[in-house]
Amino acid sequence: MFTALSERLTATLKRLTGRGVLSEQDVTEALRDIRRHLLEADVSFEVTTGFVERVRERAVGVIAVKSVSPGQQVAKLVHDELARMLGASDEDLARKVGAQHAALLQFAPVGPTVILLVGLQGSGKTTTAAKLARRLKLEQKAPGLVAADPYRPAAGAQLRQLGEQVGVPVFGRASDGSSPTDVVGLVQQAVREAEKARCRTVIVDTAGRLQIDAELMDELKALRAATTPREVLLVADGMTGQDAVRIARGFQEGVGLTGAILTKLDGDARGGAALSIHGVTGVPIKFIGVGEHVGAQHAAPQLEPFDPVRMAGRILGQGDVVALVEKAAATMDAEAAQGLERKARSKRGMDLADFLIALKQMQAMGPIKQVLGLLPGVNAQALKAVNADDKRLKHVEAIVLSMTPDERADPSILSGSRRLRIAKGAGRTVQEVNRLLEQFQQMRKLLKRT
Repeated sequence: MFTALSERLTATLKRLTGRGVLSEQDVTEALRDIRRHLLEADVSFEVTTGFVERVRERAVGVIAVKSVSPGQQVAKLVHDELARMLGASDEDLARKVGAQHAALLQFAPVGPTVILLVGLQGSGKTTTAAKLARRLKLEQKAPGLVAADPYRPAAGAQLRQLGEQVGVPVFGRASDGSSPTDVVGLVQQAVREAEKARCRTVIVDTAGRLQIDAELMDELKALRAATTPREVLLVADGMTGQDAVRIARGFQEGVGLTGAILTKLDGDARGGAALSIHGVTGVPIKFIGVGEHVGAQHAAPQLEPFDPVRMAGRILGQGDVVALVEKAAATMDAEAAQGLERKARSKRGMDLADFLIALKQMQAMGPIKQVLGLLPGVNAQALKAVNADDKRLKHVEAIVLSMTPDERADPSILSGSRRLRIAKGAGRTVQEVNRLLEQFQQMRKLLKRT
């Protein structure tokens, strides 16, 4: 995410950190570049201007005292101001790495907690509703979904299908192409049904429009008054460009927001307008969507908690090891992982059956580029260099699955004819089979030594 912005900011800061002495002219030129990069990435003009001026004011002090490693200190100033632009407080910046931040969502002390998702058509509200429900289900919050869009054809049917995938009940009538109905009455009835079903949280997937209009806002105001939600979350499309700022302002002024969820950031090279949402509304960004699907049953949730400090680190190429650990903890079977480690260090070492288990656990963490992107120093160029392609992992899986149990347990028995059979069964070439076996042997030797 934020690929182009990350590459350009990292290159600019690298020029500063590589110098032992900085002049005011050096900082001015760097900030001019940073300002241009932010504007090119669709960060709003007012947010960009405030960001640059705050960094400039603090950088003057760093230069004046002739501090050690001034470039590193200016880079830290950029990081901290970027984190503040995304919603971080001074307390957030002072906390230790890996510390737990405050609860992202507010829950009602009595009765079900109602969460309204608002946004324009095409922003990803329905998919986000299912992703949020799955996350809350994993957190033992007993979620239910409400289909509150009787205008878009098959909107209710789509939410029901997604609800089945994540194992969460869906309330409210599907539209099935029928004429619009009393949305407020529909949602009130659905919330009562969810309460009877002992749902602790109710996520309402509201209707969207192609643009903000009075009719949409009147409906949302009526829904808010009727359901008294604890959260009103704007689902904002990261690919919207500068319109994201206008949309965020419109919903904040029209219905009042408690937070935002950013979607489709992984598909946009710029996405900077999404970085302006906190600056123009003052509400926190609470989650980011990191995939097109709601996620398999045992995969990591495709909706990540948003941490402004860690996101600033990601944008500046510093990685996000905490997020990587969280992904691993959410998807990997600890007992199975320990068993693989013991076997890898044993005299015999791991076999291809063990390798397949490890491969599937890694795939459950999400797209390989997203996982590698959480490592410090891994930018877009590094990802291109390692050719991080999820299709290749599928090819490897197909090759291993084309082997017999005996062949997986003892790869040394794989003769030329066996390798040819495996290649044909997997739909790959013999060269790919040979390359996989060579890499596996190298990995097994390395694991034994560690």
